[in-house]
Amino acid sequence: MTEAVDEPVFWTDDSAFCEPLAHGEDVAAHFHDFGQLRYAASGALVTSTRVGTWVAPASRITWVPPFHVHSSRSYGKTDVRLLRVPVEPAERLPAEPSVFVASALLREAYLALASDHDPADSPRASLLLEVVITELARARREPLRLPEPSDTRLKAVTDLLHADPAGPATLAELGRRTGSSERTLSRLFGSELSMSFHQWRTLLRIQRALLELAEGTSVTDTAMRLGWANPSSFIEAFTDLVGQTPGRYRSAARAAHD
Repeated sequence: MTEAVDEPVFWTDDSAFCEPLAHGEDVAAHFHDFGQLRYAASGALVTSTRVGTWVAPASRITWVPPFHVHSSRSYGKTDVRLLRVPVEPAERLPAEPSVFVASALLREAYLALASDHDPADSPRASLLLEVVITELARARREPLRLPEPSDTRLKAVTDLLHADPAGPATLAELGRRTGSSERTLSRLFGSELSMSFHQWRTLLRIQRALLELAEGTSVTDTAMRLGWANPSSFIEAFTDLVGQTPGRYRSAARAAHD
C-alpha cells in the first residue's frame, strides 16, 4: 500500500479530472504550491506521504495541504475528481493530510465545482468552494492514518507487512528475515511510530479492510482474508478504530457507489 516518495516532482497541473486509474495504478510522488482535494467517485484511492498512509474509498475526500509530497495508488477502477484549493482558503483546513467523510451536500457541491468550466474566480465557483470548505470544516475526519517509519530497519519490516498484511509472522520472525532483533524492532515501533507492532499491523489490516468492504466483500470473507482468527475479533477491532461496525461501513460504502 505504500508508494515511494523519493525525488518528488513539482506539479502545476490543476485539472479537475484524471483519466480513470486502473486497479493498482500508481501516481508518482509530487507536490503542489496549492492544496488539493481528492475524491474517488468510484473505486478507492490510497494517498501516501513520508509520515503516513491514508485510505479513501467512495464517500471519503482526501485533503493534501500545499507542498506536501504525496503519491497515490488506486484500488479497483478509480475515477478521481480533483479540486485545487488556493493557499488562503487552504489555511482553514488541517495542516496535515486528512480524510473526511463526505455528507450529501459536500459531495454534491464538490462534484458541481469539479465539473464547473467557469473560471476559478467566478462568483459560482467561489460560492461552491466556500460551501466545500465550510462543510469540510465540520465533517468527521477519519482517524485511520497509518504512520510510516524512516528508520531503515523498521521500514524493512513494515514493507513486508504491507506486502502480506494477513501473514501470521511474529515480530521475532520478521526480525530474523530482516536482520534485526525483536527487542530493537519493538523499541523502534514505540519510539518512532508511537504504537506497538500489534497495533500497527492491526491498523494496516483495518485500512485494507476498508478497501475490501467498499468493494462489496462480505464481513466474514474480509476477516478471513486479512488474518483474523474469526469474524467477531475483526468486528471488534474494526468498530474500535472506525467507530462503526464493518457491516454498517460496507452498506454505506456500497450505497455511495450506486
